[in-house]
Amino acid sequence: MEARKNSLVARLAATFDQWQQFLTSRTDQEWVSPRLPGGWSVTDVVLHLMAWQQISIARLEAALDNREPKLPSWLGGADPFYAEEHTDEFNAQILERYHMESWSSVYRAWQEGFLHFLELAKAIPEAKFFDANRYPWLHGYAVSEVVSGSCEHHEEHLEEFL
Repeated sequence: MEARKNSLVARLAATFDQWQQFLTSRTDQEWVSPRLPGGWSVTDVVLHLMAWQQISIARLEAALDNREPKLPSWLGGADPFYAEEHTDEFNAQILERYHMESWSSVYRAWQEGFLHFLELAKAIPEAKFFDANRYPWLHGYAVSEVVSGSCEHHEEHLEEFL
């Protein structure tokens, strides 16, 4: 099982590296120009990823500390599973809340958050990592699925630009 955890953590690190390569190869104009359907720019997508990653970070911190997660304020007290079922509504709230942020602050927050998430994933003991029944607030999901979901979310959005 240790190999499975190491493989997932390596995938997470590789996803971060792919995003870093993509982001550092963009011009200032490319960060803010709408490129996707719906008018989203690179900055909008990174902002979106940064905000949703805050839920994942809260979950991993809680798992590491054996406590309930301290969820981001942009959720407005909503259950993260509810928010995931109403992504358009919450994405609009995220963009409205953070739309005045500069590219550099969005990038820095995303980068710091991702690296923190990666370190948390490494630090969680294997016994906690794959136990789907350990945390009632994960509704039957294991911490490993939080990590895998974050990877998939980042990979999905990177594919939109490539």
